[in-house]
Amino acid sequence: QVQLVESGGGSVQAGGSLALSCVASGTIFSRETMGWYRQFPGKRRELVAIVSGGTTKYADSVAGRFTIARDNAKNTLLLQMNSLKPEDTAVYYCNVDKALGSGIQRNWGQGTQVTVSS
Repeated sequence: QVQLVESGGGSVQAGGSLALSCVASGTIFSRETMGWYRQFPGKRRELVAIVSGGTTKYADSVAGRFTIARDNAKNTLLLQMNSLKPEDTAVYYCNVDKALGSGIQRNWGQGTQVTVSS
């Protein structure tokens, strides 16, 4: 089982920046997908950005403003968030999808609150 610990959330004014960090325990292979998701109150968790090997993918709503980066040697995942908007306010979760046999085990952090004020 992978344990994920997030940090870096907080409050910022619109147009500002925040950086989220996630440290994973256990073995994470570079081919396994790591990512950030967010959840708005009363809504399902949604993808923000993922990275697998050298490939990244972003939600349309954050493309060009957020950057995901991964340090495989340190088992660390980062999310640099620039030009933040009030609609980015949510709880952000770190995720690792571990390959297990023929299936995938989804691992989640505890979540970190990001609040953007107008």
